Amino acid sequence: MRVSGQCLCGAVRYRGDAEPQFQVKCYCTDCRKSSAAGHAAMMGFAREAIEVKGEVKEFHSKADSGNGVMRAFCPTCGAGVYAKNAAMPTMIFLRASTLDDPDLFSPQLVVYASRAPAWDPVNQGLQAFAESPPRG
Repeated sequence: MRVSGQCLCGAVRYRGDAEPQFQVKCYCTDCRKSSAAGHAAMMGFAREAIEVKGEVKEFHSKADSGNGVMRAFCPTCGAGVYAKNAAMPTMIFLRASTLDDPDLFSPQLVVYASRAPAWDPVNQGLQAFAESPPRG
């Protein structure tokens, strides 16, 4: 799959030619607040498969799982572009909202479904975990 995207102003761009390892909707508090929405929609790729161009500002926090998360934002327009999770150091999580072709995003699972607000319900038919899925 060829994937490309950018922030709102175009100062930060990414591209790659790889299949996502997963596509997820996350309702954890950290993702909801950082995305300014009911959930964050993300595609997980191997880090080396995605090339990022442009300067980003990093924000570090602790996710609901307790893992450290780094979120990369455009310093010009403020749009969140990608994230990295300390528990999965070889992965990069692209924000689906930044894709040049938003139809590439096809969620496979939902995490932290127990924290979904009533106004942003979990999609029926998707595999959903109340919290984080089991590792392994």
